[in-house]
Amino acid sequence: MLFSKKDLIKLLGPLIVEQIMTVLVGMVDVVMVAAVGEAAVSGVALVDSISILIIQLLAALATGGAVVCSQYIGKQRLEAACHGAGQLILITVVCSVLFAGTALLGGRHLLELVFGQAEDAVMGNAAVYFRITALSYVFLALYNSGAALFRSMGNSRVSMMASLVMNGINIVGNAICIYGLRMGVEGVAWPTLVSRIVAAVLMGYLVTRPGNVIHVSGLKDLMPDRVMVMRIMGVGIPSGLENGMFQFGKIALQSLVSTLGTAAIASFAVASNLVTLQYLPGNALGLGLITIVGQCVGAGEYEQAKQYTRKLILANYGFLFVICGAMVLFSHSIVGIYHLSPEASELARNMILMHTAGMLIWPLAFPLPNTLRAGLDARFTMAVSVFSMWAFRIGFAYLFVKVWKVGVMGVWWGMFIDWIFRAAVFVARFRGFSSRARQV
Repeated sequence: MLFSKKDLIKLLGPLIVEQIMTVLVGMVDVVMVAAVGEAAVSGVALVDSISILIIQLLAALATGGAVVCSQYIGKQRLEAACHGAGQLILITVVCSVLFAGTALLGGRHLLELVFGQAEDAVMGNAAVYFRITALSYVFLALYNSGAALFRSMGNSRVSMMASLVMNGINIVGNAICIYGLRMGVEGVAWPTLVSRIVAAVLMGYLVTRPGNVIHVSGLKDLMPDRVMVMRIMGVGIPSGLENGMFQFGKIALQSLVSTLGTAAIASFAVASNLVTLQYLPGNALGLGLITIVGQCVGAGEYEQAKQYTRKLILANYGFLFVICGAMVLFSHSIVGIYHLSPEASELARNMILMHTAGMLIWPLAFPLPNTLRAGLDARFTMAVSVFSMWAFRIGFAYLFVKVWKVGVMGVWWGMFIDWIFRAAVFVARFRGFSSRARQV
């Protein structure tokens, strides 16, 4: 076997810690900004739905680079892997500059186009938060690219440590700016920018060290190479379109929720924030699958790739049993941290309980497709995901909310229908993985 039990723990343990830190910081951001008021919570939530779109697009490009580099490591072609690392950084930096420029130039006009029906107080907070955090996209791109490269080497400890530094700065900065300096929504935005700058500088230094299996040795690795760029984009573009359409769909749903009033917006934001805890193990294991399956495919060990996938999906269910059980037992106390109105608190608790039941399907709908992507089957996962998102999640959400008047809960029902379809298709596709997986 290419990966021993020790190797798996070494790879997956830091990934889980990193995911926990990322989610906890997101939750702390919402809790801290809640001290400013529900309008601030809602404004940050609206911007985050756009920012997450940018982050997901950059993460998709990083996934493309990780798949290519992992396969080259499996083939023992380390020079090609290093060159691929340089091309990944080049691609993500160029794209992040374009994204940041669009966000800064569009500003409030872009927010009004998407969330035109939001209240004035919500929109004002959203515009301030958007303008500042858009400056961080380039630095986030550098951090994400470096983290993906270290994960492809099987060294996720580096990205974990960088994440701890970044998130530590973010939390301390939030506390100082919100509670000490009384900066309002800006007190959440500026620490985010500073923390991402520090993480980018740190990761940029580490990824150039020659002692790493994969490293960027100089400008020659950053000069555009059409063949290598196309290999990375062959995974990155389908994954980016998939992530982009997914996030556009979530923005459409956020826009739908914004028509239901401040209580619905705030409860949806808090519930969405809290249930990310349930995604933690799956997201971490899914990142691990990119490295594990990528190296297995590069080495021609397709059956090993399937075995590792089954083990990690089962592990995901084990983690979910613990996390979801705890959230059901303590849902009242957890929601109480956010100091919402009674109406918003009740809605948030009900959404959490409903989401917990739906997590029986989620591991087969989201972590599992990473195995297909690592086998260069990203176009299929893109087609299925985009169709399912718009046909089921968006379509049924609008039916439930606008036609059947279910309220904000209708968004959750549409999401579950989407999950069921994805899981059924991806499980069927996974069964034929050995015959469909390809090498770079």
